[in-house]
Formats: sequence, C-alpha cells, structure tokens
Amino acid sequence: MHEAELRKLFDMYYLPVMRYLSHLTGEATAAQDLSQEVFLKLYYYGPSKLENPRAWLFRVATNLGYNYLRQRGNRMRRETAADNVQQERHDLEDLAIRSEERINVHQVLESLSERDRTCLIMRFSGFSYQEIAEVIGVSKNSVGTILLRAMRRFRREYENRGEK
Repeated sequence: MHEAELRKLFDMYYLPVMRYLSHLTGEATAAQDLSQEVFLKLYYYGPSKLENPRAWLFRVATNLGYNYLRQRGNRMRRETAADNVQQERHDLEDLAIRSEERINVHQVLESLSERDRTCLIMRFSGFSYQEIAEVIGVSKNSVGTILLRAMRRFRREYENRGEK
C-alpha cells in the first residue's frame, strides 16, 4: 500500500511541485533536484501519516527552496568576497607597478637635459608647440624636432634602466 500511495501522490504532485520550485528558485535544474528531494522526504516520512499530503509537499518544497536560495546567496557572497580579495591583491600589485613606473619615469626625466625634460613635460601636459617654443626660447618650427629627439633619448634611457 505504501508504494501505491506514494506513486499516486508522485503522479499528482510532482509537476506542480517542480513548477512551484522553478518559480521560487528561478532555476529549472535546481527545481528538478529539489522536487526529487521533496519526494524522497515523503518516501521516508510515509505518505500514510499525512492528513493533507498536498500541503505537506508544498511546505517541504518551500523549506527546501528557501534553504537552497540561502545557500546560493551565501555561496555567492563568499565568491564575491573571494573575488574582492583577489581584486584587491591585483589592485595592490597594479599600484606597486604604477608606483615603480612613476619612480622610473621621474628618474629618467631627471637624467635628461633641462630643455628635453621641459619639452616633454609641457607637451604631455597639453601645451602647444607655440607655448613650448616661448618657454625654451626657440622657434615654433623647431619644437617638433626637439620633442622627437627628447622622446628618443627618454625611450633609450628608460629601456636601459629596464635592462639593469
């Protein structure tokens, strides 16, 4: 009698329970797994002990569904926290690299002549060729050549520091 009763309840309520859990969890696969668990609990509890099997099935489904959602939320929070720690590590590494880069750039700039350093800093700060020419005391037409040579010296010195 136990198996016949169980089979009858399974045939009547499996799909409604699964649909309910699918709506509750938002995941069809999880709903299938949880529905099977609901009916396993029914098997172990014994359908003959129930006054209202439908209510019991949906109460168990609700509890399992909310447990699943809590666990998923906790897992997502743990994964997010782990991702944040990893991102912080990555950010610290980037910060250290940028800091080292900044120091290298500053040291290379210091090693250049005052005119080269001034031209590069002004150009990368948004000054026009005319403004650079006025500050270093050359014609506007010479600024392009001076900048090109200064960039080559900078690049050569920067690369030499990287090889050390």
